[in-house]
Amino acid sequence: MRSALIALIFMMCSTPAAFAQTLQPILQTHAAEIAKPSRGSVSETLDAIAASGLPQVTTFLEQWSEKNVWQRNDGLFFIGTEADGTLSLTDVDTQAASTAPKSEFKQLKPNGGVRRLIGTTLVQFQLTDPDLTRRETAVASIARRPEAAQLAPLLASIDPEVDPALKARKVQLANFLSARFASEPSMRIAAINSLSTDTSVEARAVLNQILTTTSGVSAQKPNSNIAAILDPMVTPDASYAQLVAADLAPPKQTPADIRKALEANIIDGRIAGFPLAQMNDPERREAAYAGLAANGLVPVLITQTVRDAALNSHVFYTLYEEPNADIKAAAQTALRSVDSRVATAQAADLTLDALSLASIFFLAAIGLAITFGVMGVINMAHGEFIMMGAYTGYVVQLFVPNYTVSLIIALPLSFAVTFAAGVVMERLVIRRLYHRPLETLLATFGISIALQQLAKNIFGTQARPLTSPDWLAGAWVVNDVIQISFIRIAIFVLALMFLGLILYILKRTRLGLEVRAVTQNPGMASSMGINPDRINMMTFGLGSGIAGIAGVAIGLYAKVTSEMGSDYIVQSFMTVVVGGVGNVWGTLAGAAMIGFGQKGIEWLNPSNTLAAQTYMILFVILFIQFRPKGIVALKGRAAGD
Repeated sequence: MRSALIALIFMMCSTPAAFAQTLQPILQTHAAEIAKPSRGSVSETLDAIAASGLPQVTTFLEQWSEKNVWQRNDGLFFIGTEADGTLSLTDVDTQAASTAPKSEFKQLKPNGGVRRLIGTTLVQFQLTDPDLTRRETAVASIARRPEAAQLAPLLASIDPEVDPALKARKVQLANFLSARFASEPSMRIAAINSLSTDTSVEARAVLNQILTTTSGVSAQKPNSNIAAILDPMVTPDASYAQLVAADLAPPKQTPADIRKALEANIIDGRIAGFPLAQMNDPERREAAYAGLAANGLVPVLITQTVRDAALNSHVFYTLYEEPNADIKAAAQTALRSVDSRVATAQAADLTLDALSLASIFFLAAIGLAITFGVMGVINMAHGEFIMMGAYTGYVVQLFVPNYTVSLIIALPLSFAVTFAAGVVMERLVIRRLYHRPLETLLATFGISIALQQLAKNIFGTQARPLTSPDWLAGAWVVNDVIQISFIRIAIFVLALMFLGLILYILKRTRLGLEVRAVTQNPGMASSMGINPDRINMMTFGLGSGIAGIAGVAIGLYAKVTSEMGSDYIVQSFMTVVVGGVGNVWGTLAGAAMIGFGQKGIEWLNPSNTLAAQTYMILFVILFIQFRPKGIVALKGRAAGD
């Protein structure tokens, strides 16, 4: 007897546990709602399914949302996929696989509203799922469609989260949801205050949603919750339409309405005493209509005077949707703080962009500053040396697939190739045209065209890739506003390195001493044993070689084509002229001035980069009228020359 009692107690205790491990009984309890769910009543069913806490709930809800749940004729539910009239089925509890004819089943197809509620319920299971991908998907789903019901499961999932990045994202989202949906005003205010330092787009969206307003109109000013009082005369027609929509004014008659009313009130060939023959005159038609309105036969004619009187007798306003004044004040304060930080971040981002552009201009122009500034040679083929350097980097990558190694090889090789090309050009053409600027300009312009055509014949007209190493991929992201690509940072560092190298060569080496001597006084330098002809050759080769290295750097982020040099030749000449001919510091100043100026103009007119370049050229023309020797003018005899 005692053993039988113990067995009975064991069965009574174990039966609910066994029942709790199966989902099908719960589904059968709500079978009618699951088979034909509606958005208004399915929540009770979803709550019952979620309350079971069973591991198979996640799979069932996912498959139900994806319309992969089928109900057999006896009422049982299965997960299945169809193929040629046969269903491949999976038991919702045991995961046992089977097949059956499609005719014995009915597919469940919840509508969009029901699927959204299923997704909301599903999130609380996915947030703590052992699979990291499922947890990330749940968090992304909350971010896309935040709802009040998601706050509690999201908060509960933060402490158990083991992935640091996902945990930080959950905390951030919980903050966003708390600011909008927390039950206690103090909790919402605390969350809102924490957003005052968050410059992300999501944080700003949350604050703006809290401060959402709706427009309205009434005969008297509302007592509270006013966001702004609007002037209806700014858009009078739209404001009057708002009056009509609010049933505060009759609709304005159209010409067709007036004509129809007049035709309906013709008596003995007259309308309100006016003969029909006078109805061709618009003023007579309005007068006749006004007469009918005075007799109460038609509505009052809505003239401009009547419209304006109606507008001025009503109050147009916007009201905050948030009723709590403390929450609104906290959101307004936080939004002002965020806007201030965003403005500062945008200024910093614009400065970084300008520095990046200035470094590119400096790299492109420093070689020209040497040839044009020191030798006085107007080299229109300078852009093609940039192009040659970029193509050298491309050819190196064809033979060296490792992008880091190829970049290390390409930089000195491009210098050697363009240095040699510059020396050949100087020996064959430039040396015969010294002190003949017009002939030099025409000759180098012809050479640039020839080099472009040669590049087209060798490499074709399609843009060629110059791929950067993986460690240069991506960008340095400070926040949602400030970010700059690693390639541009590398170009900035390269520009600083070349600035130091050029200054070292000019100030600390014999070649630099001889170059400066030839620049300041060629005759005196020659009498001191310096060969000006050799110095000119080396100087032109050095400037061309630097242009080749600039081509590799520029080609890492820009297109490599035969015409790429022409994109930088104008800016290069502007940089040299504005900065001060023959001065490295002047070239740096000119690059900074043009880079910051162009980015500033682009900020004012961001949709048109070409317009920014055009305005920058006009500015340079005006600048050299007032300072023809540039920002940093040469001193001494060279300046007098």
